[in-house]
Amino acid sequence: MTKYIITGGVPLIGTVELAGAKNAGFKALIASLLGETPSIIEGLGQISEIELAKNTVAALGGDCQQKLKNFEIPREIGGKSRSSTMYVGPLLKKFGKAVLPVPGGDKIGARPIDRHLQGLEALGAKIKFDNNTFFVEAKQLIGTKYRFRKNTCTGTETLLMCAVFAKGETVLENAAAEPEIDDLITLLNAMGAKIMRTDARTIKIQGVPNLHGVNHTVMKDRIEAATFACAAFATGGEIFVKGADPSVLTTFLEKINEAGGRWEKESDGIKFWAKNPLTATDVTTAPYPQFMTDWQPMWTALMTQADGESTIHETVYENRWGHIEDLKKMGGKFEFYNPKISNPEEVYNFNLEDDNPVNFHAVKIFGPSRLTGCEIEINDIRRGATIILAGLAAQGKTTIIDSNDQIKRGYEDLVGRLKKLGAQIDVII
Repeated sequence: MTKYIITGGVPLIGTVELAGAKNAGFKALIASLLGETPSIIEGLGQISEIELAKNTVAALGGDCQQKLKNFEIPREIGGKSRSSTMYVGPLLKKFGKAVLPVPGGDKIGARPIDRHLQGLEALGAKIKFDNNTFFVEAKQLIGTKYRFRKNTCTGTETLLMCAVFAKGETVLENAAAEPEIDDLITLLNAMGAKIMRTDARTIKIQGVPNLHGVNHTVMKDRIEAATFACAAFATGGEIFVKGADPSVLTTFLEKINEAGGRWEKESDGIKFWAKNPLTATDVTTAPYPQFMTDWQPMWTALMTQADGESTIHETVYENRWGHIEDLKKMGGKFEFYNPKISNPEEVYNFNLEDDNPVNFHAVKIFGPSRLTGCEIEINDIRRGATIILAGLAAQGKTTIIDSNDQIKRGYEDLVGRLKKLGAQIDVII
C-alpha cells in the first residue's frame, strides 16, 4: 500500500519526458516469446505492469534468453492482468496448448473476452472453461476470415500473435486501429511476420513457420502525454512534454483547442499551458481515432475547473465512473443521465448484455467547482492519476490511499516527475 499526501494550489512548470507506452511495452515482451532467438525490447516504462509480464514469463520457465518450458500461467500471476489471453499465441506455438486464468486488471467494467475466444475458435483452437480457467488446444491453427463484433485492442493483439503462425491467410475485420496495435505489427513484421493493414480496420496476415528475435523500441505513452497536459491546465502551469506526438493525440488536442487550452508543437514534443480559465467542452469516448476512454477520467477532473456545463458520454465501458464519487467528495458538481440512443448496438462498444439498468452512460459537469482536499482510496490506474490531478488543483491537502499500488502499474514514477515540476506530494509506503 502507498499513501500520497498532496498539497494543492501550486502551478506546475518545467519539462517532463514520456516513458514507453504501457499498452505497447508489455505486449512487446509477450510478442518477443514468438521468436526463435532472443529479442531486445527498449524504451520500456519502469512500471509494475512490465514487471508482471516478466514474472509471467518466468512462471512459464523462461526469460528474455530462454525458451518457454511450461504452458500454464499460474492464477496468482495471470489473474492480476488483462493480458493473460495474449500468451495463447506463444504457448500454442511451443506446446500446442495453453492454460490461462480469467484476466484481471482495473475495475472499470466487465471487459469481456468473448471477442478473443470466438476469434481463437475461428482459427481452429479448441477451448474449454472450468474453475475460472481456460484450456486452449491447437496443434496447427488455420487461417480464416474473422470479423470482430466490436472493437477490442487485446482481442486484436491476441489474434495477431496467433495468426502469424497459422497455416495460410488470416483476415481480421473490424480490428482495432489504436497506435499501440501498429507498434505491435511493426515489431512482428521485423521478426519476420507478414502483416498488412489493407484499410483502417482490416488486417491481413500471411502465416509463416517461424519468427526471429529483433531489436525494438516501443512507442511513447500517449496517456501519459494527456495526463501531464491536464496537470498543466488544472494548475495554471506550463509543461513541455518531451516525446509527445501530435499524430496520436489528434482528438485530445482538438478538445483542448475547443476548451481554450494552449499547446504548441516543438521539434521533440509539445508544450501545454493555460493563461485563462478553460471553457466547458463536451466529449464522447470511442475507439481510436476518437477520444480515448483512458483520457476520460482525467478530462472529467479538468472540466470541474472549466467555466460552464460540460458533458461526457462514455461509450467504451458500461460503468467507468468510479472517479465521479471521488470528485464529488472533493466538491465537484455532477448529474448522471442516459442520452437517448436509437442505435445502441452501433454506438456502444461494450456488450449490451453486460450492461445494467442502474448504469448511467453520461454525466453533466457543472464548473467551475472549488475542490477541497480529502481522503480517497483508489482502485484503478487512471482513477488514481485523476485524483492526483484533482488534488493538485484543490485547496488544502488530499490524501490518496492506493492499496494495491495501481498507479505504479501504469506510470513510471509519476509522483517523482510531478514533484520535479513543482508539485508538493509526500509519499508514505
